[in-house]
Amino acid sequence: MTNIKKDNTEEKILSAAQTVFIRKGMDGARMQEIADEAGINKALLHYYFRSKQQLFNATFESLFSKIIPNVMRMVQSDQPIEVKLEFFIENYIDVLMKNPFLPTFILKEIHQDPEFLEGLIRSSGLEPKKVVEMFKNEIEKGTIRTMDPRDLLISILSLIIFPIASKPLLSLLFFDDDPKSYNEFIEKRKVTVKEFVLHSILIK
Repeated sequence: MTNIKKDNTEEKILSAAQTVFIRKGMDGARMQEIADEAGINKALLHYYFRSKQQLFNATFESLFSKIIPNVMRMVQSDQPIEVKLEFFIENYIDVLMKNPFLPTFILKEIHQDPEFLEGLIRSSGLEPKKVVEMFKNEIEKGTIRTMDPRDLLISILSLIIFPIASKPLLSLLFFDDDPKSYNEFIEKRKVTVKEFVLHSILIK
């Protein structure tokens, strides 16, 4: 019973932290605000997570542990490469839109502590070598044109991440700072990115 209660409290904290991080970002979020959102006192919050950074990292890890296994199952499935790529692009954009703090966090950690970020991603179940191997197999089968699989993967990630990581600037430049217009654009971009990638690599 104690373990169940502990798990429930931790899940409640992570859910509350995710809500506050989305609303305020990493720098703007306060531990007291997260405690209030979770319906607990600040002392209990600090019992589970000693610092905001530790809580942020745990939130990130929790999100990726739910996303990555689905991606890896798709990578290792017998589905056509078109289905795999469409699944990845659509789901990754959805995740980033629901958790807009993630791109900023990733870019920050890339420069400050890439080893930590690598460990966090790998611990969530992502196996980059298997993704690269998937592309190599498709090249050998003649399904997609010959290229460096790493280049292809990085290009896909860039197409997905940049418009969301750059949302504050892009919103001002192109959407008159209107969230609805920006969100509609990103929703349509799912199709744009899928078509762009598939048309670029498929051999017909």
